[in-house]
Amino acid sequence: MPKDSVLVLDFGGQYSHLITRRMRQLKVYSELIPFDTPLVKIRSIVPKGIILSGGPASVYDKGAPMPDAGIFALGIPVLGICYGLQLIAKVLGGVVAKASKREYGKTVVELDNSSLLFEGLLKKTVCWMSHSDHITHLPLGFRSVAHTGNSENAAIENSKRALYGLQFHPEVTHTPKGMTILENFALKICGCTPSWTMMSFVDQAVHEIRAKVKGEKVVCALSGGVDSTVTALLVDRAIGRNLTCVFVDHGLLRKSEATKVLRILRDSFKLKLIQVDASDRFLRRLKGVADPEEKRRVIGEEFIKVFSEETKKLGAFKWLAQGTLYPDVIESAATAGKASRIKTHHNVAGLPSWMKFQLLEPLRFLYKDEVREVAAIIGLPGEIVNRHPFPGPGLAVRILGEITSDKLYICREASAIVEEELRKIKIYGKAWQAFAMVGDDKAVGVMGDERCSGHIVTVRVVESTDGMTADWMRLPPQLLERISTRITNEIRGVTWVTYAITSKPPSTIEPC
Repeated sequence: MPKDSVLVLDFGGQYSHLITRRMRQLKVYSELIPFDTPLVKIRSIVPKGIILSGGPASVYDKGAPMPDAGIFALGIPVLGICYGLQLIAKVLGGVVAKASKREYGKTVVELDNSSLLFEGLLKKTVCWMSHSDHITHLPLGFRSVAHTGNSENAAIENSKRALYGLQFHPEVTHTPKGMTILENFALKICGCTPSWTMMSFVDQAVHEIRAKVKGEKVVCALSGGVDSTVTALLVDRAIGRNLTCVFVDHGLLRKSEATKVLRILRDSFKLKLIQVDASDRFLRRLKGVADPEEKRRVIGEEFIKVFSEETKKLGAFKWLAQGTLYPDVIESAATAGKASRIKTHHNVAGLPSWMKFQLLEPLRFLYKDEVREVAAIIGLPGEIVNRHPFPGPGLAVRILGEITSDKLYICREASAIVEEELRKIKIYGKAWQAFAMVGDDKAVGVMGDERCSGHIVTVRVVESTDGMTADWMRLPPQLLERISTRITNEIRGVTWVTYAITSKPPSTIEPC
């Protein structure tokens, strides 16, 4: 971990991950950890500051999530946001109660006293509120430094102990000066140096890989996407010919994907690369499997079987390198003590317990945009750097219900049409992901003057910066019409095309 860091304790808030993202945008390393992380572990990290996230609970509820109170005696700055503010008040002797009127949405906050936290802000500022509790009595030594029409303690501080609290959310874009507040906390109050850059990460990652592997052989799960390719090239820099990459075609790839991937990686980077066509094998294992989590488990297990078999042919391998990212870890609930598992990522919680490899995951604490920055630094071509994210289980998570040859064909061809049409009008690069999905539902259509029944294809195009939140993309009606016309005309067995307009949250980007 970098020398200067700010830890974010996660109390289950929907914006928790955004706090870490904002810190990193300020070039300060930040990591999201469970709220009940032992004090001894926090102390061993030696953070420059701690942020307590928001959360859905009330601090006066029975069993409300509470951190080790010792964090307030570490002598380092602490910032509480929403639930985190109320937690500071309660733990240190204040009183929190249900408010007579809930505050939600954009709210004007008036700054009452000068505070280093608000340096550079006007007396009135717009902030995003989302709470139904408020502080009725402040802890000893604290003062209010901001209020709203409904909350006299919209921000509090004990500057002598460097303890601060905000009732609003500075991490969301709906708080225009939120980044200034977080910058004041990280740089001026915590004293962090903005040194977290992807250039420094590359040097650090190569050094750590070399130190961890110690001359042993590594096999890399290479899909051709930016995550696994960056992983492979970082490991290659660290250990050279001790790396062997294995590209597994599980039969669930995008159209022409295997050909493109092998051409780029073999020709451009000269990696030691083995191709394994295991498509029949994976599809046999998935026959009759309809549950999304079971699909992910089966695919994760089969991947490890393939790697184990291939490495036995090549010799002894101790390490498996893979392109796991931070959102994968968070969504699989692999870091949070009480977090809800959103979905099992095949390369995190979906790995089988009998796996003998030790994992090498140099990107485990990076977000997608950070990985793309690393990719550009190490010289990957735009064709790989700017490719849309593609899940490890492939089209399996875009096919609802059992995977059949018909649905696989429809999903693959329809997704290719969506991508092609976006590229034609040069908006592919503006989208985070663009694809088509298909399930078992069918709808009546008319083709050749005859009534027929065919599959419903749903098109999904979203905008995002890190994949943790996303909004559906407002595509031109003419583009949607072209996509629909092409899918129904060119792909047999499709009668209807729909467009998904649900953001994340409440949905996820991938359907399952």
